[in-house]
Amino acid sequence: MEPFTKLSGVAAPLDRVNVDTDQIIPAVHLKRIERTGYGQFLFGPLRFNADGEPNPDFILNHPSIQNPKFLVAGRNFGCGSSREHAPWALEDYGFRCIIAPSFADIFYNNCFQNGLLPVVLLEEQVAALMDKLKQQPGATLSVDLEAQRLWSDDGEFVFSFEVDPFRKRCLLDGLDDIGLTLLHEDKISDYERRMGVAG
Repeated sequence: MEPFTKLSGVAAPLDRVNVDTDQIIPAVHLKRIERTGYGQFLFGPLRFNADGEPNPDFILNHPSIQNPKFLVAGRNFGCGSSREHAPWALEDYGFRCIIAPSFADIFYNNCFQNGLLPVVLLEEQVAALMDKLKQQPGATLSVDLEAQRLWSDDGEFVFSFEVDPFRKRCLLDGLDDIGLTLLHEDKISDYERRMGVAG
């Protein structure tokens, strides 16, 4: 997993509440066995019209929103089914940081496992940030995970945020559950040798 330390980039405002995982990545696209390739289907029903053409009213189709790294969304983002494909699709599209007043618990945990930083801000902070991004499409944000600080690059907004210290350290070091386990590979191998189960 790629370490997350600092990030700067274009921010996309998704002014919707209760965006569920089926909106993020519709179930019809969950047949792939790889973790990559889901970005093309991200927000499919919102990004594309019934004829398959891009919906010009959807924010990710705005000409100023190119290669966004931040997504600013409404409360309860990632609700619905617990599919891990949702953070896979967001990451594959290019997002690394999701900002919202609240997240569904399983989605929130899955973000950390997949190299995404979910940032919880106060509802009024998110609303102010959302207004700015809607008025200035293509505006950029920066985040410093070590300092737990997020700001607009024009200096208008500076916010601090909380993050669990263990999850923070794992993101900074680029460690998911498998990576954490492999830190103890020597001890695991030693145990297997002693138990007679080594291959």
